[in-house]
Amino acid sequence: MPHPQAILLDGDRLAERLQGEMKADAAQLIARGIQPKLATVLVGDDPASASYVTRKHADCVEIGIMVEDVRLPAAITSSELLATIAALNADPSMHGFMVQLPLPSGLVEAAMLEAVRPDKDIDGLHPINLGRLLAGQPGFLPCTPAAILTLLQAYDIPLAGAEVAIVGRGTLVGRPLSMLLSQRGTDATITLLHSHSRNLAATTRRADIIISAAGIPDLITPEMVKPGAAVIGVGISYVGGTMTSDIASGVANVAGWLTPPHGSVGALTRAMLLKNLLCAAAGQ
Repeated sequence: MPHPQAILLDGDRLAERLQGEMKADAAQLIARGIQPKLATVLVGDDPASASYVTRKHADCVEIGIMVEDVRLPAAITSSELLATIAALNADPSMHGFMVQLPLPSGLVEAAMLEAVRPDKDIDGLHPINLGRLLAGQPGFLPCTPAAILTLLQAYDIPLAGAEVAIVGRGTLVGRPLSMLLSQRGTDATITLLHSHSRNLAATTRRADIIISAAGIPDLITPEMVKPGAAVIGVGISYVGGTMTSDIASGVANVAGWLTPPHGSVGALTRAMLLKNLLCAAAGQ
């Protein structure tokens, strides 16, 4: 018997609710004489990155966060980009900033992320902040993993003792997410899968929660999902110019909870970035 249509995990609606709460937090900071301020650093003219930055700016305006839009040419040298980062690190009015990824080839992303001051690293991607997550210490959480945890908790999806299959071991999502969901107090049991994992389907079929951040179109098919499982698609790819999810369309007939095919955690990821920014403003 087919499972009834899955419950939609609506990250957009949740992000809207969180924006309302953050608007109140920003107003309190402003009343105390602290104007929260953020900078985005965009190198080159990648259209996907540019539209993502534009959406971040719109969120800032909505919440009451001042924003500085730093645009740099794709041909910039490493030392020029490092000088821009150093200036933002030194600016006392700037509570946090982020360097939009991916960077043009020739710029080493790891070196640029490491140059950001950890207490201004609102992306949560500095090795010190990732290390704090690993050690179970407070620090800025990486935004997409924090968004996924927030989404699971908002829909009361049981996590303690749950079997979670994470597909993709990248530093933006998979690896930090495995740390976040398995930490004390959340207590999920994690299997981290990747391109060399044997028999992916056998592992995902056992899982109570599947999170795919692989960027492979229709990777997770209905046969790979346990009936009633929660399925979150983070990875997207482009097939013939059309944005395609890691999650095949038929999964909706098997899963208990499912993210929509487009933009499932994008708005929520941006909300986590601004939550980090407001924490930075309050802390500095």
